[in-house]
Amino acid sequence: MVARVLAFCLALLSWTAQAQAPVSDPAPRPQYGPYFSGQLLVARPAMGDPRFSETVIYLADHDSQGAFGLVINRPMGVGPLKEFMQGLKMEPAQDVSGDVALFAGGPVEVGAGFVLHTGDYATDGTGMRRGDFAVTASLRVLRDIAAGKGPRRYRVLLGYSGWGPGQLENELRRGDWDIAPADADILFDDSNGSKWQRARAAAGLPM
Repeated sequence: MVARVLAFCLALLSWTAQAQAPVSDPAPRPQYGPYFSGQLLVARPAMGDPRFSETVIYLADHDSQGAFGLVINRPMGVGPLKEFMQGLKMEPAQDVSGDVALFAGGPVEVGAGFVLHTGDYATDGTGMRRGDFAVTASLRVLRDIAAGKGPRRYRVLLGYSGWGPGQLENELRRGDWDIAPADADILFDDSNGSKWQRARAAAGLPM
């Protein structure tokens, strides 16, 4: 428990003003091959990069210009939502209660905060809407969650996983990853230890 709270505190300190940068849908781009926005990227057992061993990544955006994804099964810590907001220089209401879990979204810009959530919510900074899922990069979503007006299901993440043009396609051809359909339970439930196995079992199913 001490380790989890410590990780939570360290993650709280690392969430920077970058979290307020808006995330907008990209302009239309030429499509030259199969792309997998809105699907799951599942590390194969032989994944050579230890940063991504047994990871499940939600691909929020994938096209000819590269890919943006969020690792969904790397918990960092759990702590009181009120303290988390105070650490971000926010002023939560006195009656704010409950905990917030933080996850490591990837090795890029680990101080940037993102909320992956169900599509029943949108605010400034919400974008990359794929079916019933979207990504918000704005502190406003935390205020709404604290007030009970946030998304039905969500995950708070620090950092992201990114690929340049053609990079992810090369990794797929090399056999580093499988593709699986996005599933709300895999994305948002608390059974983090089984997400990789469940996503692997879903790989190859119809999108």
